[in-house]
Amino acid sequence: MKLKINLLLLLLISFGANAQFKANESEENIDNWPERVYDLTIDYETVNYTGKDVKAMTFNGSIPGPNLEFNEGEFAIINVTNKMDVETSVHWHGLILPNFYDGVPYLTTPPIQPGETQQYKFALKQSGTYWYHSHTGLQEQRGVYGSIQINPKETDLEYDKDLVLVLSDWMDENPKSQLRNLKRGNEWYLIKKNQIQSWDKVIAKGATGAKLKMMWQRMPDMAILDNYYDLFFINGQAEQIYPEFKPGERVRVRFVNAAAASYFWLTFGGQDPMLVSSDGLDVVPVKKNKTLISVAETYDFIVTIPESGKLEILATSQDGSGKASAFLGTGEVLPAPEVPKPDLIKQMQEMMAMDMKMGAPAAKLNPSKNDSIEKMKKYAMKMDGMKMGKMKGMKKDSTEMDHDKMGHEDMQMDDKMKMDDGGKMGGMKMGYMVPQDKVIGDNMKTGGNPEFNYHYLKAPGKTEFEDGKPVREMLFNLTGNMNRYVWSINGVPLSETDKIKIKQGEVVRITLNNMTMMHHPMHLHGHFFRVLNENGEYSPLKHTVNVAPMQKVVIEFDAVEYGDWFFHCHVLYHINSGMARVFSYDTPRDERLKGYPLSNLTTEADHMWTWGEVTGASHMTELFYTATNIRNQFTLRGEYGWNENLEAEFTYERWLNSYFRVFGGVNVENEGEDSLDEISTTGVVGVRYLLPLLIDSDLRIDNKLRPTISFATATMIFRNIALYGEYEYQMDFGWVTDFEEGIDFEEETTWQVGLEYVLSRNFSLMGSYDNRFGWGGGLSARF
Repeated sequence: MKLKINLLLLLLISFGANAQFKANESEENIDNWPERVYDLTIDYETVNYTGKDVKAMTFNGSIPGPNLEFNEGEFAIINVTNKMDVETSVHWHGLILPNFYDGVPYLTTPPIQPGETQQYKFALKQSGTYWYHSHTGLQEQRGVYGSIQINPKETDLEYDKDLVLVLSDWMDENPKSQLRNLKRGNEWYLIKKNQIQSWDKVIAKGATGAKLKMMWQRMPDMAILDNYYDLFFINGQAEQIYPEFKPGERVRVRFVNAAAASYFWLTFGGQDPMLVSSDGLDVVPVKKNKTLISVAETYDFIVTIPESGKLEILATSQDGSGKASAFLGTGEVLPAPEVPKPDLIKQMQEMMAMDMKMGAPAAKLNPSKNDSIEKMKKYAMKMDGMKMGKMKGMKKDSTEMDHDKMGHEDMQMDDKMKMDDGGKMGGMKMGYMVPQDKVIGDNMKTGGNPEFNYHYLKAPGKTEFEDGKPVREMLFNLTGNMNRYVWSINGVPLSETDKIKIKQGEVVRITLNNMTMMHHPMHLHGHFFRVLNENGEYSPLKHTVNVAPMQKVVIEFDAVEYGDWFFHCHVLYHINSGMARVFSYDTPRDERLKGYPLSNLTTEADHMWTWGEVTGASHMTELFYTATNIRNQFTLRGEYGWNENLEAEFTYERWLNSYFRVFGGVNVENEGEDSLDEISTTGVVGVRYLLPLLIDSDLRIDNKLRPTISFATATMIFRNIALYGEYEYQMDFGWVTDFEEGIDFEEETTWQVGLEYVLSRNFSLMGSYDNRFGWGGGLSARF
């Protein structure tokens, strides 16, 4: 009997240390757990936060939805009714639960159809701060999110009350409209926030070389946040006051970052708060007044209400474009420290000062090719005295492992990266080795920001997995193309890859290597993972991890579940542009998903987007119209000069990678000058390529065997003013054309240079000189 008790205690200790809540194992003891039932209704509501009525989506009529409070050891029953005219879904973010109730439509759970009610049932084997949200399209941005508070059975933390603060971002504009605008490469949101790195600012700050280097590597302007937000919220308002808290009370403030795309700096008035929990799990308490909370993370702090005055909690958008405040207590305000606005030009200079190659492709010619290691080497920072770890046993074009995997046993250290006598390398145990970087987030060599690592998080108990477990090593390069707004992993968007097979009983270790200039909050459904940091065996457990620009983070999780689980960037506009994967235990699909094809999820980010622009000027009119997805693009372009010069063209092009595409189409133009009497129709084929300095090039030949080369580019010289130019040169060697006697070669050169003054998202004033049409000016309208 004593042996059984000791084994049981050992099992409980192991369970608590690793926090691997096995939701899908037998539930023999939950029948007697007390039930707690919530009813949620998703419906449309008209809201007005800025003076403009907007059709929003809400839980039970509010944004955010109600806080769902439970006690650890209860059985949750949540009924969700969809009263909208479109399907929806609910994901229980951070909760360990049966696969079928995870809430990813078409992957684990059927979508909730209009008029239907779906019931979710699961045991609560954990405590902490979590949240719930729609996992359908961009609905989360429109208000479909809320918080979850699970009170612990017991705790060593001393506090008197709880307060849940849900952070979020709000836009009046339709989120689909913003995503479309990002995909067309329109700089309006940076212009509106006065964050465009125009040449007047760049020259004034002596950053001309850095700007040119950025452009040479085909990189657009630096951006911390792509979107434009009208407001930032705490519990649905830009300012909240909680006078009910009394002096001396200790309040556990539970933060949920439910924003669609915004990171926040958290700062506090009064005494420095005590950070006690991250992503729902306790950490070793640490005083910390400035903390970056990434999208989808949760943090708990204990604050003490001052004896006199009310303390301010300030959530500042990472890009400096706005903030929200909460005030606890009464009396004079104890202000929270302000976070200065970031200097994007300075950041650009620092980024370009690093010895690295940028511009890794977000889509590649052969998605199945296993080249993630080569790409990591090619685009890595060159570091003094250190090289990339060599990979033996893997050929360059190996197909033995899929492109997301590499063997842990094949990772070899360079001679200058050997272990010391204590079995450590670069300050970390050998089991935590990361190629290239001595330590995750080592800022001496990598140029990273120490505020972007997780060294301040330490688990209260050891989180290492038991010895002897097989380790599956994977490399995920986080890749993106800002010009086309395509986001991917290892240069492959979700629509072009297969599930990643994993097995129960193994440890899955992933190196997340961010090859972009933006932060990515990577979230794994159904599991907690270790974030390997300088705390070694006490590395913290999380379900969402921030990967800073051009930095690496290593995570690992115990594969103890079954079914399929989503892994993705939680910036809503990145996941909806391809940055996601599916981990699969390769178990049978739930029969309840019959009739709900997985392709509805995997192809969601490959949506066909359309946009256009028309210009009416005193010397000419122009029309551009585009329909595009990740690989395919249809383009219509027409020009008509008031001197009766006409040219129109329709092409289909196929993007082979992020910069190179092939095309074919039809061109129509008048042959004679100042006359529409002679209209010529020709077929064209060619290639288009984005050159360094962001110059778009076009090399083609028509069915009259006339080669043509053209170039086009544009750059912002002031905040609202762009300088643009186009050049085209056509040659005719007479291979098909019958020239007059004595003529064996003809050529035609057309060019245009102009200025565009951006008035708004949809309108611009323009003025240009065209060598065919002369000088003129007018208005451009985008649609």
